[in-house]
Amino acid sequence: MSNRIELGRLLGRTLTVAGLLIGSTVVTTTAFGGSCPADKMKADAREPVKFAPVGVTDTTLGAIDLAKEPAKLKDRQLRFRKLTIEPNGIVPWHSHADRPALIYVVQGEVTEYASICAVPIVHKAGDVSVDAGRAHWWKNTGKKTVVLISADILHDKKEEHMM
Repeated sequence: MSNRIELGRLLGRTLTVAGLLIGSTVVTTTAFGGSCPADKMKADAREPVKFAPVGVTDTTLGAIDLAKEPAKLKDRQLRFRKLTIEPNGIVPWHSHADRPALIYVVQGEVTEYASICAVPIVHKAGDVSVDAGRAHWWKNTGKKTVVLISADILHDKKEEHMM
């Protein structure tokens, strides 16, 4: 009986390891949804554009002054926002060089034109965009309102950027 239990455990571990290896191979060989394909990434792939914001609502849901927290990050704020982008709406060109952000697509589909990617990047509901050290602009080319949740570390409280 104990040999059968040990064999079962060994088989279970072997299948788990095999599954992890196969899964990691699939993940490393395919592009994530909402990211730039590796062969299209390059510095300064896109020039800044001068679009005004169109059909965008930016609502701050909460913020924390990070100078007052254990991290003691002077002049930094952790912000949590909701953005809506109407059909044909535009979030103008802006930089995340000094303001890293995580942006979660709650609803809809939005196209990003990033400084680090030679092709447009499509973000769909459920995607997370990691915006750090790059500039970009976004457009809702669909027929449905896009809803985004953004968490960023703001340095300049007077910044004029939508995202």
